[in-house]
Amino acid sequence: MSAGSTPEDQAEQRIVIRAINVKRYYGEGEALTKALDGVTIDIYRSEYLSIMGPSGSGKSTFFNMIGGLDSPTDGMVFIDEIDMAQLDSFELAWMRCNKIGYIFQSYNILPILTALENVTMPMLFAGVGQDEARDKGAEILTRVGLGDRIFHRPYELSGGQQQRVAIARALANDPVILLADEPTANLDVKTGEEIIDLMCSLKDERGVTVISATHDMKMLNVSDRILWIRDGRVHRLEMREDLNIKVGSMARA
Repeated sequence: MSAGSTPEDQAEQRIVIRAINVKRYYGEGEALTKALDGVTIDIYRSEYLSIMGPSGSGKSTFFNMIGGLDSPTDGMVFIDEIDMAQLDSFELAWMRCNKIGYIFQSYNILPILTALENVTMPMLFAGVGQDEARDKGAEILTRVGLGDRIFHRPYELSGGQQQRVAIARALANDPVILLADEPTANLDVKTGEEIIDLMCSLKDERGVTVISATHDMKMLNVSDRILWIRDGRVHRLEMREDLNIKVGSMARA
């Protein structure tokens, strides 16, 4: 989906994720916290959606709902028309392994493994043969610019290179959804821009739906839509072209 598409264009596209009145409450009585308080949205194939909001707004909680990392107190989350709440632990693990790729702010790659071993691990869990996994892992690492670093361990890589390993690992099983939680937070500006460009190319070239929970305003310029969450609710949902983004500032068109 291009940034210039209209709501009518979106209606004709395949809905990959559908969230309906999603709520997530913690505690009870006076200690009740409403991390999410009724979020509804359709997310489309090959869309770049940025989830924005201040700390504590609920954006990371909603991100976890989409990825099946947490369950809603109420409401429903569908991925490819499958109700995530109806899946047992085995089915949910299969969904996470085969449909969803995760990129975390802290990279979460294993320090004792090489870049190649980190990337092949999800494929081995999914039942891919060792030789096939190794060949595909090397190909993905080359695609993300680490073809000459496949046997390096994390301590031998820069922060940006470690994040590229994390992206390569997220792509190991050809997911339809890429969830990126603050993927540029620990990176310098130049490396952060390179990571954003890489995620955009995955959307454009492979039809991956990219969803990023972020504080990074640079992501607004590449997003198709921006979901603003405040106090656990949808504050607003905007198309990219409705924002007038300039260096160091932003205004609505």
